[in-house]
Amino acid sequence: MAATPDRPSAATPRRKAGRHRGEGQWAAGHFTPLNANEQFKKDDDGLNVRTRIETIYAHRGFDAIDGADLRGRMRWWGLYTQRKPGIDGGKTAILEPEELDDEHFMLRVRIDGGRLTTEQLRVVGEVSQEFARGTADITDRQNVQYHWIRIEDVPEIWRRLEAVGLSTTEACGDTPRVIVGSPVAGIAEDEIIDGTPAIDEIHRRFIGSKEFSNLPRKFKTAISGSPVLDVVHEINDIAFVGVRHPEHGPGFDLWVGGGLSTNPKIGVRLGAWVPLEEVPEVWAGVIGIFRDYGYRRLRTRARLKFLVADWGAEKFRQVLEDEYLKRKLTDGPAPAQPVQRWRDHIGVHRQQDGRYYVGFAPRVGRVDGATLTKIAELAEAHGSGRVRTTVEQKMIVLDVEQDRVDSLVAGLEALDLQVTPSTFRRGTMACTGIEFCKLAIVETKARGSSLIDELERRLPEFDEPITINLNGCPNACARIQVADIGLKGQLVMDDNGEQVEGYQVHLGGALGLEPGFGRKVRGLKVTSAELPDYIERVLRRFEEEREEGERFATWASRASEEALS
Repeated sequence: MAATPDRPSAATPRRKAGRHRGEGQWAAGHFTPLNANEQFKKDDDGLNVRTRIETIYAHRGFDAIDGADLRGRMRWWGLYTQRKPGIDGGKTAILEPEELDDEHFMLRVRIDGGRLTTEQLRVVGEVSQEFARGTADITDRQNVQYHWIRIEDVPEIWRRLEAVGLSTTEACGDTPRVIVGSPVAGIAEDEIIDGTPAIDEIHRRFIGSKEFSNLPRKFKTAISGSPVLDVVHEINDIAFVGVRHPEHGPGFDLWVGGGLSTNPKIGVRLGAWVPLEEVPEVWAGVIGIFRDYGYRRLRTRARLKFLVADWGAEKFRQVLEDEYLKRKLTDGPAPAQPVQRWRDHIGVHRQQDGRYYVGFAPRVGRVDGATLTKIAELAEAHGSGRVRTTVEQKMIVLDVEQDRVDSLVAGLEALDLQVTPSTFRRGTMACTGIEFCKLAIVETKARGSSLIDELERRLPEFDEPITINLNGCPNACARIQVADIGLKGQLVMDDNGEQVEGYQVHLGGALGLEPGFGRKVRGLKVTSAELPDYIERVLRRFEEEREEGERFATWASRASEEALS
């Protein structure tokens, strides 16, 4: 019998049962949506939901919101439903989305490059106080996040933010997210190159454009010309890292394919040097590859890092040059290793122009609208009206005259915003946690804040740089795998055999000097109540066993499991 399209001959090998046809790559002709997320994006671009929010949902209320808009497209405008109060972490993976949804939203304000004027910061604070019950967390991607937002108030919030040049456009969703940049771009004395013009041009040309508003997943960008490597470039989808080419001068080294979550990967260098004026074009080429070749079949494999891992740097660069740029890129050097251990710009530092910038540390990124308004007032009184957020959940006031520094420091510290913080205040980071996040299993913000107090009391002389990152679930929003001590929230058994909040421990992760992921000690889990005891014990052992000048991450990689337990 001859083979037909419907009936293979006996000699024709049969396709394995359940075998999928491709990875959903548009460039391979796979345009049929392969999951619910791809279907709702095909049905209507996420950017279009704004009109429905303004004309329908804000007038009819939460119950009028279409499900695909509520849990999908509204993210294109920075809106996520937050966790309904009172639902414990054991139910996170059991309940349906509609059972976890509160009728309030998290709203993320996009702050590209971490750049704010005091006028903008004041509006951010005022919106927080009027519409968000005072909430206004600083994220580890330089944004500000509100909670308790009502859908009825969203158009007015947009109006106020946009009136001062801020927005929530593509702050979430399968889009080009906020572009993180050096918070001291254009002012630091040691800067290699100022990436601000590239950030501005990418934002102008592409953010809010339907050219890149339907990606396989989120796309994270970092651009910095600082030699301290202050934008965690190793874990972004694309990063431009300041370098000096021996022939062409200052420019950027191109990295792609970094990311954390449950399958962490350090980005890879493409070995290409990019001049400042070409950064937007190269950025568009890389995100174009992601849009066209990215894996859309499974959400768990839809980040650029999986494509880069499968292709390798050489093939990725070839496709970028041949299909998207239509020209060869210039080979270039790798960035130098940073000298500083801290990359957060905390403290008082001299600027290029002889003035000073002052970096300070809130507690685990948690501030409030009233505090932000006071920071704006202090910055106006002591500087030129410019402030910055950082990727370490910190803030900076720019352009302070020398004779005004002490007064500014005193004003900040009166607000519990430390300019000379302890190692523990400086190095502890926490994600949103179970208080508001529907994915979380445990509490993080309050736990991180109380942990700081405990460690300052127990180890007042400890001054070795140390990072302690708390995450409420496995998704690594607080970068647990690259912390000295990374704490992944989960439910654990206590000594009484009861299930309680706790953490799986990762030890010895790092970015910058020697980037790598933390070590997991088999079976090492700590209850929330035991956390201060555990960290104190490990840090004391580190002090006892470390070699001269040895970093915690290096010690943790060689220490015995007994020493780490």
